[in-house]
Amino acid sequence: MKEQNETQKNSKEFSDDCHKLLSSVSDALYAIGGKWKLMIIIAMARGNHRFTELQRMVNGISARVLSSELKELEMNGFIVKKVDVGYPVSIEYHLLPYSETLEEVVGALSRWGMQHREKIKNDMSTQRQTKP
Repeated sequence: MKEQNETQKNSKEFSDDCHKLLSSVSDALYAIGGKWKLMIIIAMARGNHRFTELQRMVNGISARVLSSELKELEMNGFIVKKVDVGYPVSIEYHLLPYSETLEEVVGALSRWGMQHREKIKNDMSTQRQTKP
């Protein structure tokens, strides 16, 4: 009976731990997930602050999607939109200090992406060599 209670306790702790992990990853993916958000942040960190600069730098993103992603990044506290009401009106986007918390994530993803690309290239090369 004691073993059963211990097993249930360990199972519950494991389930709670798993739930916390899944929830935190879900929260992270909500804030920075998708095809474009991190790419926009990286482009902004490299000095691109105007809408057209961002659209040119982030290959393949449409104006409508960029506008939507910028609004979501602003809502999540990563960027701020600055409007200069002179003539002509000038709009720029700037990273907030909170965006620096993504530096480690971006670095890890970049390293993994390079490693994965190499693996795929090596796998494809090996497959070509083994085909009769």
